[in-house]
Amino acid sequence: MAPISIKTVLISESVDPRCKAILEENGIRVTEKQNMTKDELIAEIKDYDGLVVRSATKVTADVISAANNLQIIGRAGTGVDNVDVPAATKKGIIVMNTPSGNTISAAELTCALLMSLSRNVPQAAMSMKQGNWDRKKFMGAELYSKVLGIVGLGRIGKEVASRMQSFGMRMTGSGEWNRCLWSSSGLLNDESFAKCKKGVKVVNCARGGIIDEEALLRALESGQCGGAGLDVFVEEPPKNHSLVEHPNVISCPHLGASTKEAQARCGEDIALQIVDMVKGKNLVGAVNAQVLASTFSQESQQLIKLGEAVGSVLQSFSASKKPFSHVQITTQGDCMKSSTGYMTSAVLVGLLNHESGCCPNLINALSLAKETGITVHRVCKVEIAANGCSYKASGSVQGGAPVLLELCNSVFRQPISLTGNLLFFKAPANPQLLSSLAGVLATEGVEIESFSAPADRSGDLWYCVGVSSLLRDLSALNSVVKDAAQLSF
Repeated sequence: MAPISIKTVLISESVDPRCKAILEENGIRVTEKQNMTKDELIAEIKDYDGLVVRSATKVTADVISAANNLQIIGRAGTGVDNVDVPAATKKGIIVMNTPSGNTISAAELTCALLMSLSRNVPQAAMSMKQGNWDRKKFMGAELYSKVLGIVGLGRIGKEVASRMQSFGMRMTGSGEWNRCLWSSSGLLNDESFAKCKKGVKVVNCARGGIIDEEALLRALESGQCGGAGLDVFVEEPPKNHSLVEHPNVISCPHLGASTKEAQARCGEDIALQIVDMVKGKNLVGAVNAQVLASTFSQESQQLIKLGEAVGSVLQSFSASKKPFSHVQITTQGDCMKSSTGYMTSAVLVGLLNHESGCCPNLINALSLAKETGITVHRVCKVEIAANGCSYKASGSVQGGAPVLLELCNSVFRQPISLTGNLLFFKAPANPQLLSSLAGVLATEGVEIESFSAPADRSGDLWYCVGVSSLLRDLSALNSVVKDAAQLSF
């Protein structure tokens, strides 16, 4: 990757001292200023190449607009909800997080809530502080032989599973759900609770909104849900205390990453990631700059210069014929096989370099091109006709692997990785569709491992689910879908 020069970094929150030490050991000047107001941050940020935050600092579009020299925003933690990522991308600023820094701490808190729910530990402790001795009131249940369902077997989910297996719990879980599913609210809702075993206990240490909070309260009051452990909420801090005050709810003020070890790890990780990027060694945790991942070799830097130069040449020829309408880029030769992503951006940098008010780089070139009205063509499109029916699909290569972008006019929110067992189905848009489908598949002994939905939310749409195994007979889906197909890669 072409070297990025980071000479000054502002740390706007309390992070582990190792963060500052590592940056300074590598020649980066560091300033620590905490508890700044928005206006103070706007006035301060213009002097820095980098900004390191935790979760309290709100890096809004106004802050980013004032950051004339800023090249990287480092989040010492996992989520980037406090950073306006689209605004940063538009300005060509890398947004980076530390994806594994709080994994152990979040997993341990999840396990702690599970155990506390099982044995009513917080309620019993509070009762003792009030001078009571109510042994019968706090009758619990063993974890041994109970079934633990884990939604999202990513880094944290797998750590939870390994720990709870030590208690003799039986595991069932889904794979890493696509972000389009997590961003939709109410994954656990009235219908979901109705399908659960009466008295089910739930824990959420992931993101607020995954559980429909009103539905959870109704389930608690009816006894369908026997207890809940909540570390996250839709609104933080919650203004409605109905859940927090419920006797069968254990709640924490978003403590998933609040351990000395996690904070130390996150502070150290973000500093090392910044240093590695500056030295052109590696790129880890880049939320909006995946295109840079393949640009570390000298050969890639030469190809980037080539792309920018070719774009500049074409820009000079067509300057009087603007605006540009579309760009189509085809690469040939073995050395170009993995360069399509950054070559496309490099060409766009050359094309847009002379646009008024435009400061393109590899990070923002695609978004700037879209704003300028340029359509970039770099996908594989196929259309077939069979027995009077027409089907069409478009795909691309991302991260070296084939992905599906569109199927029969249904454009997916996230590219679908074409690996494993996939079930495609056509159905009307319906909030209950996923839970209905999951019920049918469970009856057939098939588990959902991933789910991909189209961006559109009206009419008959095509969806895709990754499944543990293929269905023996697709007609089992007739009650919930209009058309279906399945295959194994």
